[in-house]
Amino acid sequence: MASNKNDARHFADTTLEQMRRQAVHMAQNAMNIKQIAELLGVHRNTVGRWLSTYKNEGSKGLQARGRGVAMGSNRTLGAEQEALVRRCLQEKTPEQFRFEFALWTRPAVQELIEYLCGVRMPIRTVGEYLKRWGFTVQRPLTRAYKQCPQAVQRWLDQSYPAIEARAKAEGAQIHWGDETGVRNHGQHEHGYAPRGRTPVRERASKRFGTHIISSVTNRGKRYFMGYEENFTAEVFIRFLRRLIEDTGVKVFLIVDNLRVHHARK
Repeated sequence: MASNKNDARHFADTTLEQMRRQAVHMAQNAMNIKQIAELLGVHRNTVGRWLSTYKNEGSKGLQARGRGVAMGSNRTLGAEQEALVRRCLQEKTPEQFRFEFALWTRPAVQELIEYLCGVRMPIRTVGEYLKRWGFTVQRPLTRAYKQCPQAVQRWLDQSYPAIEARAKAEGAQIHWGDETGVRNHGQHEHGYAPRGRTPVRERASKRFGTHIISSVTNRGKRYFMGYEENFTAEVFIRFLRRLIEDTGVKVFLIVDNLRVHHARK
């Protein structure tokens, strides 16, 4: 048999407050719980709970109140645990805890929480905590300091279309070339830190590295050559000869304005 009782959880808070006050008024006029429940159209257990709350808290217990989980409740970490983790993130590095991380990433923070609090927190939850604490992923923006945006746009609008048309007519490939260095003291990672406080990472004093010159086609095919000496016209020509040998076709190699690229040789 279907019940004709309404679920009080579906009413608005202001409506519930009015119903609670009506229930108390009816009870004070010698009506029993069953009668009150029938008149208000709710379950008698609901009426009993309202009257009990009024008995313990008075009129304050009848007031409309927000429902749902209170902000900050049901969190995995307590307030003291959160403070401890935040302090370690600000004052220490992963290496000081012998973690296999250089900077504070989410997996690194996950390990820190497990180490300090004995809680294995999901990565997504770690991210939510970092966001709540005001930690952001910091990575510097890079821009060529001598770059002229107008000249770049002019080259894209005028020079490159001519190169592209000629390469197509001659069955040639277009390559984009550049040189770079690989060093043991390079710092390219990024990690979490408080806003405005860039992390510092210690590194070995002894340095070593190598150099690479490479090219990539518009279709993503890559060619590269390593070298240890300084980048000179001879090194550049050596790479060009190998590039021609490997591709077997005519190549249009686009490079920047490095002095070696303009050498007389």
